[in-house]
Amino acid sequence: MKYLCLVYANEQELHSSPDSPHDSECHAYAQQVQGSGRMLAAEALQPVQTATTVRMRAGRLTITDGPFAETKEQLAGFYLIEARDLNEALQLAGHIPAARVGCVEVRPVRDLDIDPAAQH
Repeated sequence: MKYLCLVYANEQELHSSPDSPHDSECHAYAQQVQGSGRMLAAEALQPVQTATTVRMRAGRLTITDGPFAETKEQLAGFYLIEARDLNEALQLAGHIPAARVGCVEVRPVRDLDIDPAAQH
């Protein structure tokens, strides 16, 4: 089953705390999970100031610079993993280096049942 591990952290603390992970540690973790065959994708995100929020209301598109809401922690990146079950996904998420200074939300991925032939 696929799980999305969303990494949240205060951007100021993510890179300045004594417990902050270095890029090399994050790369090593990603390579370890990839080597086990459980890594599907992983990316770090640019700072929240670069975000753009899009809404569609009553057929009208609204675009706002910045995040949707001011929060203490921002979405910093994600890991998309393959795990036997939630317990295995939680074990993998617990070893994400940024979990030391932030938190990791683990969510099962829902299949959308999209028929590729019907898209043409």
